[in-house]
Formats: sequence, structure tokens, C-alpha cells
Amino acid sequence: MANLQIAVVAVTAFQQNCTLMWDEESKEGVIIDPGGDNDRVKEAISELGIKPTAIWLTHGHIDHAAGAMEMKEDFGIDIVGPHKDDLPLLDGLEKQAQMFGLEGQVRNCQPDRWLEEGDVMQIGEHQFDVFHCPGHAPGHVVFYNKKAAFAHVGDVLFAGSIGRTDLPGGDHEALINSIKTTLMSWPDNVQFICGHGPASSIGQERTSNPFLV
Repeated sequence: MANLQIAVVAVTAFQQNCTLMWDEESKEGVIIDPGGDNDRVKEAISELGIKPTAIWLTHGHIDHAAGAMEMKEDFGIDIVGPHKDDLPLLDGLEKQAQMFGLEGQVRNCQPDRWLEEGDVMQIGEHQFDVFHCPGHAPGHVVFYNKKAAFAHVGDVLFAGSIGRTDLPGGDHEALINSIKTTLMSWPDNVQFICGHGPASSIGQERTSNPFLV
């Protein structure tokens, strides 16, 4: 991935993969899914010399969006995404926090811009196509860089597993459809980072993922 750099900071008790992606030459980059432990993420940003230009959200669950408003204010940058169908989740982050005993530690999130299927995002000269992939969450989006054969798929697909659908707004049939019609249309050599756990490739999951084989 010439000049496109990636680092993952696993945050909170959920061990969510807050992902930093930046252009090596300009050092401009984005923060994907700041779910909490912002001090640790900011420390990594400082050590790597990244200049954040935006926050990208894949979806509106607490473990992916809880730190977004604070991070927006700290860096003076916009929150972009997810799809507008996740508005109820982002408006309900404080209620989600009550379920996990995190009252007073989380703020509802107001994105500066929603994303739609077909949008194109930029990190320097690196282009990421946006795909709306509902199922785990109604407004879930994924980011795909065709040239680099790389994607960030959030909680849609994991190494050896798929996203949960037993949470509010979850839909198993929609999730499987998103995976098969979008992610599985990509070449086998596409590497991806997911919302939790290790990275994988489309080819690996196509041939061995028990939910897909």
C-alpha cells in the first residue's frame, strides 16, 4: 500500500480496533471509529506524527463512536459517517452507555456529514469507495481502496466470523446479503481490518469462514 500507512489501537474493554490511516508523505490521516480510551489514541497520533483531518465512523454502536465528539473537539475536525440510518444509534449513545454502566462517560454523537453508497473518501491521493452494508447496524458503511487492495469493514465481517445481529437494528439476512453482494465481490487478495480481532483477507474468508462456506 505505497505511502498509505495503517496503525490499530485496541481500545476499551470491548477491544475495538480504533484505526489510524494516513499518507506517509503528507502525514495527513483519519481516525476510524474512536470508541474510547482517547488519550491512548492521541498518544499514538503524536508518536506517529499524524495530522488528523477527519473522523470516519463505520457505524453507531458505543464501542465504535463513544469517543467521537471529544476527538472532534480536540482536533477541530469533522465526523464523517456512517449512513444516516444509524441516526437513532448515535442519538442513543448515552442510553447505550447505561446498559454497560458507563453513565456520564459517553456523549451522543452528531456527524457533520452522512455517507451514502457510492461516496468516495480521500486520504491524500488515496481513494476509498464507500459501501452501505447494513445488517450488524442499519447504517453500517465500509471503506474500500481498490488500488491498494485494502478495506476497513468494521463489524460486518471478521476473521472466521461475522458481525452480531442480536443488537437493536440487527438483521442477519441483511448482513449475509451485504457480505455476499459487496465484500465477496472483491478479489481474494483484498486485505481487510475489522472492528475487533485480527485482520484477514477476502480469499481467506471466502474459503474458510463457517458462516459463508
